[in-house]
Amino acid sequence: MRRGTVELPMAASRDSTVPLAVQIAAQLRTAMTEGRLAGGERLPASRALAAELGVSRTVVNGAYAQLFAEGWIEGRHGSGTYVADGAPADHPTATPPPAGRHSPVAPAAPPAGRHSRVAAAGPAAAIDLRPGIPWTADIDRAAWRRAWRTAGLQPPIAPHPAGLAELRAALAVYVRRSRGIQCTPAEILVTQGIAGGLSLVAATLLRPGDRVGVEEPGYPVARDVLAAHGVQVVPCPVDGDGLVVSDLPAGLKLIYTTPSHQYPLGGRLPVPRRRALIAWARASGALIAEDDYDGEFRYDVAPLPALYSLDPGVVIYLGTTTKTFTPALRVGWLAARPELATMLAQTADRLDARASGPAQHAVLTLLAGGDLERHIRRTRHEYARRRAALTAVFRDGKAGHLLGDEAGLHVVLQTSRDADADVATFSQHGVAVATLARFYAGPVTGNGLVIGYGGATLAQVGRGSQILRRVLAGAAASNRGPG
Repeated sequence: MRRGTVELPMAASRDSTVPLAVQIAAQLRTAMTEGRLAGGERLPASRALAAELGVSRTVVNGAYAQLFAEGWIEGRHGSGTYVADGAPADHPTATPPPAGRHSPVAPAAPPAGRHSRVAAAGPAAAIDLRPGIPWTADIDRAAWRRAWRTAGLQPPIAPHPAGLAELRAALAVYVRRSRGIQCTPAEILVTQGIAGGLSLVAATLLRPGDRVGVEEPGYPVARDVLAAHGVQVVPCPVDGDGLVVSDLPAGLKLIYTTPSHQYPLGGRLPVPRRRALIAWARASGALIAEDDYDGEFRYDVAPLPALYSLDPGVVIYLGTTTKTFTPALRVGWLAARPELATMLAQTADRLDARASGPAQHAVLTLLAGGDLERHIRRTRHEYARRRAALTAVFRDGKAGHLLGDEAGLHVVLQTSRDADADVATFSQHGVAVATLARFYAGPVTGNGLVIGYGGATLAQVGRGSQILRRVLAGAAASNRGPG
């Protein structure tokens, strides 16, 4: 139950060199940090607080806007402005409770192994800022139920190895509309997501010992899927724009790349490099596996043409509903020239690697009724707000340098300090976040955090970003020592 409007002793001094809005925001922030303002308490209306302090309403609105961007407060339509739930407890200046059975945030030990460099908080973790997690809480429940009711009316038979004919036709229309790809249903194969599609490609086209290029740093799952087929995974360098085509190693049979939003650094492969990559594939006889995992989410930039639209003869295009809708469906697709798509479908039949029939029917209903594209439009707006809150915290560059904030659901915060050293501290403050080190197959040559903003609320993104910033600032100060 929401509490009533809180009253606090506050003042605004016109004699101070500190702007009035900054004074008000600081006093409210302190009250939340110290617990005098609890999560769920309603703040005074801007007009009432302005009258009480003898300032203009614009000043109070400015203070509220800053706190909103930082994730301290949240607005509720028709109800007012409230302290975001958990704000004081999650703030790094608050004393963290001792870990244990009754601790509200009990850090979980990360799993052992090469990919364990994640600040993995347990089920009670307050804020999850790991990358690759989409927002599913706002999925239209009526549309979801409608999709599965329709799926339940279908006969319980296995779909064609290439996927439902109606879904392939709908996907051909969808990729044309969303990514500018002109293809026919004969070029579409329904898959078990990106990993499932890549596994089919490896099983069909590669032999043990074949050299396959993967971006470095890059997507660990892609490396693991390819390695499971016995191929030699060859790290390929990337820079701020994505794959460095001029430095591709010789003898590659396939190159796996994320040109729309390099994972994880976030570069967007420029058109000249795209054309150079196509020319390289043509000249070397290799194929390109294009992972377009979040191509629908662009903010300040226009989308660049998909590699497949430049030359479908040497490109296999991989798409998925995992990031755009929910991982629960495990339905993706690939586009390839028709004879190659047929070969891949034969492999899917041989290995019984088809996407779930009911899930395919559900996706078809979501596409046919426009529900999937409406969801993407809603979440694109929501992600843009979270991205703005996150980048506002790090914009001054004092905690590190931001990369990849033009698109997708994550950013990279490059730091001079080894971020793995701070993993335990992040976890103690209830923040789960990935470090850049886990995306390297070989020697780690870059330090930083990979911060996702898809799986957390707007308020959590703001609070979590503040926690990360303060922990990093504290670590930097302790490294400098007394001066």
